[in-house]
Amino acid sequence: MSHAFKFCPQCATPLALISQIEDGGDKVRLRCTACDYTHWNNPTPVLAGIVEVDGQILLARNAAWPGKMYALITGFMEAGETPQEGIAREIAEETNLVTDELKLVGVYDFQRMNQIIIAYHAVCHGEVRLSPELVDYRMYAPQDLKCWPAGTGYALADWLTSRGHTPQFVEWPKREAPATPST
Repeated sequence: MSHAFKFCPQCATPLALISQIEDGGDKVRLRCTACDYTHWNNPTPVLAGIVEVDGQILLARNAAWPGKMYALITGFMEAGETPQEGIAREIAEETNLVTDELKLVGVYDFQRMNQIIIAYHAVCHGEVRLSPELVDYRMYAPQDLKCWPAGTGYALADWLTSRGHTPQFVEWPKREAPATPST
């Protein structure tokens, strides 16, 4: 459970983890003891695009990422737009490409970030010009793509499978457990 919220946005009272009976039974959530506000902490919808240009797939590298990771174009859905409008907007904002066709690939659980990923295959055209948040991009033939074992990597794997390709996954280094002092 995320504890990013510390104070009630309605009355500024500190929030507390309080158990309460809801439709699905007893739930512990951050709640305000003064005005009964509940922080629901529902997952955030994130849009992802498998961007195809002239038969190749564009993967981009975010300026904030360490190493040389490349991934799909992603972004948050905004109020008042459909998922299709949102991913077309994100693709245009981040790459300058115009989306000609969109097809839903699937919806993916990404609990580590408390997100739901809505992934599309987007056929696009235009000249790539990256937004400041992206520092590089690469174009890949579908059969040369490597998937990653998380979030949008599963969307890419499903799309590759739908195109008759067997997805290949990159190996991610295992996180090492913190050293424990010997006794």
